[in-house]
Amino acid sequence: MKILICNDDGYQASGIVALYEALKTVADVEVVAPEQNNSAKSNALTLHSPMYVQTAANGFRYINGTPADCVHIALTGLLGYRPDLVVSGINNGANMGDDTIYSGTVGAAMEGYLFGIPAIAFSQTEKGWSHIEVAAQRARQLVQQLLPSLEAVAEGAQPTQAPWLLNVNIPNLPDEEIQGVKVARLGRRHAAERVITQTSPRGETMYWIGGAGSAKEAGEGTDFHATRQGFISVTPLQVDLTDHERLPYWAQTAAQLMPAR
Repeated sequence: MKILICNDDGYQASGIVALYEALKTVADVEVVAPEQNNSAKSNALTLHSPMYVQTAANGFRYINGTPADCVHIALTGLLGYRPDLVVSGINNGANMGDDTIYSGTVGAAMEGYLFGIPAIAFSQTEKGWSHIEVAAQRARQLVQQLLPSLEAVAEGAQPTQAPWLLNVNIPNLPDEEIQGVKVARLGRRHAAERVITQTSPRGETMYWIGGAGSAKEAGEGTDFHATRQGFISVTPLQVDLTDHERLPYWAQTAAQLMPAR
């Protein structure tokens, strides 16, 4: 089995190093990651600047682009083969609820998913890399459990099986304190905190995006609730943003605004 690893914290981040060390024991693993931190870059692609691929001393390849750039370039020519799984992370901090819209970690995994490859985004719920080795081993366990189905697809036994995209958040806890795994839906956050302003040495006003809002919808069944209880949350994601429930309403409204001829 062949696994492509990416992240959004940069190729030198502790999370991607730990994930590589854990997964290389169960598959052929290759890393293609951003040169620098690209948090909150979502699915952005670089279309108006050249990008360069370089190789670090440990064999990781890194690109002066976004997480999605890295996966896109890897899958469209750099690797020379199609991996069986794309894995992103382990991110330095949670990607739950609304975070998934902005997350470069999820964006990298989603890029693989858009190419028809199963993908997983891994994150720790708190920043600082505490218990990162535990998180990496838990990530390896999940990947190991999924390997048989991936192998079946690779061998053609399940050629019509649709790819899947999983968002996984792991509490920063010792292994013995992790309660297990729960499949959960995305919660919701409150609106982001107020923008931060500062004055530059030249007297100009600088603006910094405020911190993420606190959990708003975090009841039982959500990723926020699961991780708060000490569980690893697993959320299957999809790309279809269509509001299917309101399609009839908007069809009726459009018909009134623009009568059919």
